Amino acid sequence: MTTTSPTGVTHELGVTGPLVDGTWLDKTSVGAVDHVNPATARVNGSVLLCGPQEVDAAVASAKAAHPEWRAMSPDRRRRVLQRVEELMLARVPELGRLMTLELGAPVMVSSALAHLCAGWFGYYAGWADKIEGATIPPSPVMVPGLDYTVPEPYGVVGIILTWNGPIMSVGMKIAPALAAGNCVVVKSPDLAPFTVAGFAEIALEAGLPPGVLHILPGGPEAGEHLVRHPDVDMISFTGGIPTAKKILDSARHTLKPVLLELGGKTASVVFPDADVDAAVAETVRSCFNLSGQGCNLTTRLLVHRDVYERVVQAAAAAAAAVGVGDPFAPTTALGPVVTAAARDRILGVIEKAVDSSRLVAGGHAVDPATLPAPLRDGYFVEPTVLADVAPDSEIAQHEVFGPVLSVIPFATEEQAVELANSTPYGLGAVVYTRDVARVQRVVPQLQAGTVHVNGASGQPPGAPFGGYKHSGHGREGGKEGLYEFLQTKNVFIRA
Repeated sequence: MTTTSPTGVTHELGVTGPLVDGTWLDKTSVGAVDHVNPATARVNGSVLLCGPQEVDAAVASAKAAHPEWRAMSPDRRRRVLQRVEELMLARVPELGRLMTLELGAPVMVSSALAHLCAGWFGYYAGWADKIEGATIPPSPVMVPGLDYTVPEPYGVVGIILTWNGPIMSVGMKIAPALAAGNCVVVKSPDLAPFTVAGFAEIALEAGLPPGVLHILPGGPEAGEHLVRHPDVDMISFTGGIPTAKKILDSARHTLKPVLLELGGKTASVVFPDADVDAAVAETVRSCFNLSGQGCNLTTRLLVHRDVYERVVQAAAAAAAAVGVGDPFAPTTALGPVVTAAARDRILGVIEKAVDSSRLVAGGHAVDPATLPAPLRDGYFVEPTVLADVAPDSEIAQHEVFGPVLSVIPFATEEQAVELANSTPYGLGAVVYTRDVARVQRVVPQLQAGTVHVNGASGQPPGAPFGGYKHSGHGREGGKEGLYEFLQTKNVFIRA
């Protein structure tokens, strides 16, 4: 595996493939595909894709391994997960480089996400020996005896990861599933399998028994077979709404539970008494993180008319100042989008939106002449700000999944809430105001799984994350995220 200096020519990832029963396979039933570095548009690795045959083998191994993993004393599971955290923290730079090479994510971002992933393993390691049930008090009409509950793992959990920063989902899904005593079969994304493979190597080194964790890079056929498999007891999925509907349709054949973390159209709501400079800086930073390819990024900026033009100009200036280019450069904040098709789709969305809004920053592919020579064929889109966006327009209602910020005015508090809630999504919202009473009025009205006030939290491991409406159901992170991977058994012992 070779990495380079910020302006180097060679970016190599080598070959990655499936991990089944503790062994990395060197061939699959589907075969290999090239992996393209989005920063250079050059092949930088090869991915061995999986199909139903590999899924069947992995599920069989996980099912066989589950009784021993479930029966392992919780303190031993805790120590294994703690060791995963320790090794991940020691290898954050290595994991960050993998993510930068496969996704073009700026190294400052990819390293931070790897660090977050390690934090979830440490957090859920602490829960492994603290999973408790409850004693049910007897009632006057109850037959005398002892009534209590026992939380139990599902068994084999299928985990389907999305390509945009899958290392976060590794921490939010795999860590609690393992802490709860489940075995997991992971379908990693074909666009971004290398970081997940790097994590799996760490997990094996940490002492995770063979059969407890399986990694299967693959496409839709592998994912559908995993969901339909009768020996998979639960599915956890992160991705888009169309795929989620297909997963739910496939899951109905076995009636298995499905946890869904889907898209978002998060709004920053700026009231006239807010710290406007801080609100703009935080919103722009979030919107252009991972080149706008994230579900909970603040892609809408709702601004009171009293400060609207000031915010529009500040957002345009902030976007123009975003460092764009080589993702290995420490000053780069915005790298490429994931594929040429994604770039072209994003530019098409912007072009359509310009007909009914005001373009104040960006709006085009990055001029290749401004990039180092090895990057001139990469998939770069300028950080873009559109003002006067119609609230019911396509760009305001649906995910762009690119570096595009839509600015929308409002006149009253009631209108601000209405606009914030006006999309099909309900993943997040941010409110900027110094008025505590307004916070207490507005926050309960926002249809969002996470609401931040005057700035984002950075997603600590103990905080639950998930959405309302079309943003999915279930929670990841925190105690709630652990209990998603447990089912409750009630036990009654007659006196």
